[in-house]
Amino acid sequence: MSSTHPRLAAPIEGPLVLVVEDDEETRAVLVRDLLTRGFRVDQAPDGATALQRWEARRPDVVLLDLGLPDVDGRRIVRRIRGEATTPIVILSGRANEREKVEALDQGADDYVTKPFGVEELNARLRVALRHAAGPAADPTGSMVVGRLRFDVLRHEVHVGDTPVDLTPREFELLRVLLSNAGRLVTKGRLLRAVWGGAYQGEDAYIYVHVSQLRRKLAAADPDGSLRDLIVTEPGVGYRVREAPPKPRP
Repeated sequence: MSSTHPRLAAPIEGPLVLVVEDDEETRAVLVRDLLTRGFRVDQAPDGATALQRWEARRPDVVLLDLGLPDVDGRRIVRRIRGEATTPIVILSGRANEREKVEALDQGADDYVTKPFGVEELNARLRVALRHAAGPAADPTGSMVVGRLRFDVLRHEVHVGDTPVDLTPREFELLRVLLSNAGRLVTKGRLLRAVWGGAYQGEDAYIYVHVSQLRRKLAAADPDGSLRDLIVTEPGVGYRVREAPPKPRP
């Protein structure tokens, strides 16, 4: 099989899963099941292709086999975790407990041993996505600030009842900012999390995408309640203002 594969698109714009698995039959089963469950899917048969896919698409979650033909999967874990908080769920036939612990210590979020049930795997993926939203998320994995609702699992953003159509980069940018609500996020951290380490110093990427994000949110928010949602810290980065506390009944 070729070392590159076309991305398979799902009819529902759900979270993007990067499936890294060298066994063609297993990979095909995983891709089909994920698509039927509303995920979008990208795939790679080896470590080199996996890193190319991850850099190009910045998926919402990575499903990673440790036993790859070119590199140890733990190297992929270290590379991703060095630049981003993208959830990583290990999928492996290795039953050695030490290897599981090492993968988790190096930044993986969960570990599923082959053979596995698709229901269990689906549950693990969704838990990883909810956790990726950070402490700002509610139990469903959604983050809410005022009239803005950011749904990690459905890969949707709404202002009130109005959907906001974001590009994958804009979605990830907003996710990083919302998951750090109230805290300053430097431009360097945003670049690494959304674009990767190769874009260090490219502040123009941040400026353009934040501007586009603000325009889209404003268009869906005619009353202006989200006008100051993303605050610029000149020369340093951005922060999302925290939602005001709800009044006591």
